[in-house]
Amino acid sequence: MTNFLSFDDIAELEYGAPAPERLISGDPKFTTWNIEEAPGGIYAGIWQSTPGKWRVVYDEWEYFNILEGHSILTEDGGAPRDLRPGDRVILRPGFTGTWEVVETTRKDYVVRL
Repeated sequence: MTNFLSFDDIAELEYGAPAPERLISGDPKFTTWNIEEAPGGIYAGIWQSTPGKWRVVYDEWEYFNILEGHSILTEDGGAPRDLRPGDRVILRPGFTGTWEVVETTRKDYVVRL
């Protein structure tokens, strides 16, 4: 076993979509490459979504970096934020709003529950 993981060492692939009750528009499909699941509720990997819009509710802390595409993230009561390659964001527990994928978006992420 090694203590070094590369994002090229993709181990587990998952497919998904927003819960039907959270879907606002489109037919977004998610692909997630899970790279790490560490003790203490820490997860890391790559996530991708096709276009669509849905409600988001974050109970966890997340850092992410947009690798490809264009999305718009809007916090309830806040202004829309365009997300494009190179944008890095931290979302804290309690964030609620909408995520709209305008062009298929890919991000790498680290989540802590």
